[in-house]
Amino acid sequence: MRSLPDFPWDSLVPYRERAAAFEPTGPDRPHDAGGLVDLSVGTPVDPTPQVIREALVAAADAPGYPQTYGTPDLREAVATWFHARRGVPDVDPDGVLPTVGSKELVAWLPTLLDLGPGDVVAFPRVAYPTYDVGARLAGATPFAADATTAFGPVTRATAPKLLWLNTPGNPTGKVLGIEHLAKVVDWARRHGVVVASDECYAELDWRDPAAREGIPTTPSILDPRVTGGSHEGLLCVYSLSKQSNLAGYRAAFVAGDPNLVRRLLEVRKHAGMMMPWPVQQALVAGLADADHVLAQRARYAARRDLLRPVVEAFGLRIEDSEAGLYLWATAEEDCWVTIGRLADRGILAAPGSFYGPAGTQHVRIALTATDERIAAAAYRLTSA
Repeated sequence: MRSLPDFPWDSLVPYRERAAAFEPTGPDRPHDAGGLVDLSVGTPVDPTPQVIREALVAAADAPGYPQTYGTPDLREAVATWFHARRGVPDVDPDGVLPTVGSKELVAWLPTLLDLGPGDVVAFPRVAYPTYDVGARLAGATPFAADATTAFGPVTRATAPKLLWLNTPGNPTGKVLGIEHLAKVVDWARRHGVVVASDECYAELDWRDPAAREGIPTTPSILDPRVTGGSHEGLLCVYSLSKQSNLAGYRAAFVAGDPNLVRRLLEVRKHAGMMMPWPVQQALVAGLADADHVLAQRARYAARRDLLRPVVEAFGLRIEDSEAGLYLWATAEEDCWVTIGRLADRGILAAPGSFYGPAGTQHVRIALTATDERIAAAAYRLTSA
């Protein structure tokens, strides 16, 4: 516990209070009731799809313990979804494991893999902070790097034991392509490194269809063009929180190398890490229905189209942001200065420093607010 960083969101409280006090004047008033527009977190606000809620209710009579491994139909549903949406036809259902949301797996994967003191866990330089926290919980050494060259000359003994990728990235929205992923996998296999790819925003790809490399989503670490036909040493982490508004369900899974998944399963059975049975059935229903995902994607696209030009007009340059739920923006000033200027307009964003020292001149602006609140933010930034 002594090695864990302070919880960063507490430092936003004064800016939240500052933004909440905003009162529109002049021409803004007909469009804006005032108060806080919270664009600091990626919490979905739209309704959970009816098809998923119905599946949850139908499975509500669940007096017994659920299976840690998940039901066979759940693991088959994940394999089918990978084929239909991610261009991965060869996911073995034995290599699928449901998790209680994706954050718990990110936090506990180094421990589940029996990593500890002397082992290195690597992750992007600008990244979701739980990758770092997971290494610390295991007693391993966290290492931020954006390229395999950052490790210098390595052997199997000195290479990191676990390498996290995040594509599309949080907070940056950067997408790693097939060629990049294939090079990472080749390097990792030569040095005995497990690669875990967090791909929770894959369905929210804002690039031109021609840039999507033949699939409706962003590329997966399990794509056969990346793997050469083998998932050895590879894990893909995925969640329905974003694409299906299921953050409250904690519905996620890990898929890939069946041998690695079995190792995780054995520990999770001992630890009681079980997705509730009704949530397992809701997950099956959500994966089988693409229509609600496309509808939700359209909602976020409309919010993004409204917000992006006014953020730029406010003086921020948007970088990456090719996919996902955020605009990664910079005014080339300390991120807390930008946070303060936004708070003066009643808008709360997340400072880039939350995601590592490399993010200290950026802010992350989320699309996860209602249409009314996104419109209010747009009016405020335009009037500014």
